[in-house]
Amino acid sequence: MINALRGMKDLLFDDARRYEHIVGTASAVARNYGFDFVETPILEETRLFKRSVGESSDIVGKEMYQFTDKGGNDVCLRPEGTAGVVRAFVQAKLDRQQGRKYRFFYYGPMFRYERPQKGRLRQFHQFGVESFGEAAVEEDYTLILMLAEIFDRLGIGYRVKINSLGCTACMPPYRKNLVGFLEGIAEELCPDCRRRIATNPIRVLDCKNESCQQLLEEAPKLNESLCEKCDRDFKRLQKLLDASGIDYEVDTHLVRGLDYYSGSAFEFVSDEIGAQSAIAGGGRYDRLVEFLEGRPTPGVGFAIGIERIMELVQMPEERREGWYLGAMDADSLDPILDLARRLRAQGKRVTVEYAPKGLKAHLKGADRAQARYCGVIGENERIRAAIWVKDLEAKEEKILPLETLVSDRVSPSD
Repeated sequence: MINALRGMKDLLFDDARRYEHIVGTASAVARNYGFDFVETPILEETRLFKRSVGESSDIVGKEMYQFTDKGGNDVCLRPEGTAGVVRAFVQAKLDRQQGRKYRFFYYGPMFRYERPQKGRLRQFHQFGVESFGEAAVEEDYTLILMLAEIFDRLGIGYRVKINSLGCTACMPPYRKNLVGFLEGIAEELCPDCRRRIATNPIRVLDCKNESCQQLLEEAPKLNESLCEKCDRDFKRLQKLLDASGIDYEVDTHLVRGLDYYSGSAFEFVSDEIGAQSAIAGGGRYDRLVEFLEGRPTPGVGFAIGIERIMELVQMPEERREGWYLGAMDADSLDPILDLARRLRAQGKRVTVEYAPKGLKAHLKGADRAQARYCGVIGENERIRAAIWVKDLEAKEEKILPLETLVSDRVSPSD
């Protein structure tokens, strides 16, 4: 038997329904906020992620599914969604539409070669949004509001963490101060943190090693070194969140895992999924379009880890839906097939049993299919051009003329 690869999971039945519900709910909220759907390829040039995510990041350094294709191209399976959307934005020359704003949402599989564990798979799924052309911090606030609404609709509890990662004016002097501090405690830090001092010192703040976190308690705080504009924006963001009633905490060690972030950063965390508690995160990336050879364009976005939240979702109560149709004898199958075609043309869900069966067997089949109506045709119904129908919710049954049923003038319950 051939099994799925390690860290890659099929979505069947309940998992598939949960995935569909999450994506449907998040998509509906995004559309209400003025976002349009975008789809980008799963396979991209490796240099896209080296430029955007950063060669010093764990994603590029350790986790990408990277290979050379038959044409000799260095390609990889996308490890995250933002870079591909930005690439599509630049390729479509949307960065040249000065003054215009573009807002997109996406969902689909991402790939990272890491040790599989609960909520972290090698093929996983994200829902994300990206906003281009809006520099105002009110857009950052709006995306946090959107995330909160998505999780509220899904019945998922959360805590919000925010921070500011500064800009090109306030980051260099802070980085210099941080490196000086880190070099003083380097011997006590974990190997990953020692390596990051030279490659990406900001990421040291995000280390999950408990002993490192204790050492970092006295590290310089970026939000205490912000320039006037960044400080003003960060205070404005807090004021807007206060006014909206969203509880949050300022986490000075929140830096996100990707190199392209600047300005606002935020995470939604849950206490119900263990140590890996982040269920969504995002922030501002005003220089990323420029990194990918586009014209300078402000950007901000977020992504939800769908596998992280699947077990937390409060699913709506399942309701019976649509039709189950069956024949009592072989001669009654053709009328059943014709009726199924006409009901589907009206947008109704229809399951057909092709094998002739008795009434009791058809009722069991309708129950398994979670159908609202069970319709059966036997010799008597065929002669009368009628169908026996049972409403499995109301527990009512009747015989209806076929033409009346497909005319859409009378419902089976009338």
